[in-house]
Amino acid sequence: MPEWVPPMLAVEGEPPVGDRWGYEFKWDGYRCCLRIGAGGGVRATSRAGNDFTGRYPELAEIGAGPVVLDGEIVALDAAGRPDFGLLQRRAQPPFTPVVFFAFDVLWHGGRSLLAEPYRERRAVLDSLAGVAPERLAVPPYVPGSAAGPGELLEVARANGLEGLVAKRLDAPYRPGRRSALWVKKPLVRTQEVLIGGWQPGAGQRGGTIGSLLVGAYGAGGGLRYLGRVGSGFTRGMLAELLELLEPRSRARPPFADAVPAAHARRAHWVDPALVGEVAYRAWTRDGRLRQPSWRGLRPDKAPGEVRVEGPPLTP
Repeated sequence: MPEWVPPMLAVEGEPPVGDRWGYEFKWDGYRCCLRIGAGGGVRATSRAGNDFTGRYPELAEIGAGPVVLDGEIVALDAAGRPDFGLLQRRAQPPFTPVVFFAFDVLWHGGRSLLAEPYRERRAVLDSLAGVAPERLAVPPYVPGSAAGPGELLEVARANGLEGLVAKRLDAPYRPGRRSALWVKKPLVRTQEVLIGGWQPGAGQRGGTIGSLLVGAYGAGGGLRYLGRVGSGFTRGMLAELLELLEPRSRARPPFADAVPAAHARRAHWVDPALVGEVAYRAWTRDGRLRQPSWRGLRPDKAPGEVRVEGPPLTP
């Protein structure tokens, strides 16, 4: 059994139509490779290969091994829908347990399934449904012969889900590669960011953070400035961020391009080591995020993974 399999990644676009494709809903959580041993021992590994098993001890209740699963660690709200905010606050009372949403199986029955087509891997995965219903969810996929992506996107929108992923039924699993064999269509546009600075708040936010100055690595390798984020925070988030950012202070901005004077004024610059995620409406013509809103820190992501996912900008 492998220790870790780097995840296969989807490209963003319009989901293809036809009976060569299957569709899954997109779940809002932390991507995870879950390794379950024959004796029930569980190891949870992030997209970057970092071990975060200790953060989610309830996953040890699954006990469906030996198997290696690809999926998402998700926190559910009272209506049973994924809630990224609850996942961010799960360590705060009242404690929120998580569920592992498995959407692929990579190793099972003593052998690797990476070369098997998605259709066959899904059949194996479906056999695990019901093993540990409180901790392991195996959401179904919909073949293209049964429904089209348009109507499924409407279902996702009506139920507050993150979007849709189309997968070629004959496709193998390609570890660590972003492939057009998987196509994602998010309903909520998000961008992973690195915090490169912050501006102090005023009024009700006096003595804490008013906004974050964020960026991501461009095609040329430099850290691009993507804009200022001033909404989406709770008091708890602001207190946590201030505590994490103050020890990381530096004299100069870490961005490869110029920061607008209004944003740089009174800014406290920091080493870009903390990864977060923002939701946004669109990209501006000058390559900034339009109306970004903070979603939370992403401890499952490494700083080097944070790339611009919008327009192809090069420093």
